[in-house]
Amino acid sequence: MAVAIRLSRGGAKKRPYYRIVVSDTRSPRDGKYLEQIGTYNPMLPKDSGERVKLDEDRARHWLSVGAQPTDRVHRFLDAAGILERAPKNNPKKGEPGEAAKERAEEKAAKIAEAEEAAKAAEEEAAAAAAAPAEEEAPAEEAAAEEAAAEEAPADEAAEEKAE
Repeated sequence: MAVAIRLSRGGAKKRPYYRIVVSDTRSPRDGKYLEQIGTYNPMLPKDSGERVKLDEDRARHWLSVGAQPTDRVHRFLDAAGILERAPKNNPKKGEPGEAAKERAEEKAAKIAEAEEAAKAAEEEAAAAAAAPAEEEAPAEEAAAEEAAAEEAPADEAAEEKAE
C-alpha cells in the first residue's frame, strides 16, 4: 500500500481550510484517511503561527515508514525542519507570455517610428532654417550685381558728359 502525506480540503466556499493527513494514495482527496497529523489555514497571515500546525513526531514516524509528501506538504515539513527540500528553479517563471511579447514588440516598433518621424522633422526644420540663409546669399549676390550694373551706366554717362 502506497501512503501519502497530503492536504484534505475542508471549509466553506472561498474559505479553504486544510487538514494535513496521511492516506492511501488511491483514496479520494477529501475521503478516508489513516491519520490527521496537522492543519493548514491559508486565510491567516503568513507570519502567523496558527497558519500551519503540524505534529512533528507523527510526521517523522510516517516518513520513516515510507510515506511520500506532496509538494506543498514537503514545503511545510522543510519549514518545520523535518525534511530537507531542494529548492526548485523555474527560469521561465518571470518571462512574459506570447501575447505580452507581441504587445512589447508592437510598442517598440511604434516608438521607433515616432523617433524616426521626430528625426525627420528635425532634419526638415534644420533644412528649412538653412534654406533662407542660402536664399539670402544669392539675393546679396544679385544686389551686388545690380549695383555694379547701375555703376556701369553711370560711368558711361559720366564719360559722355566729359566728352
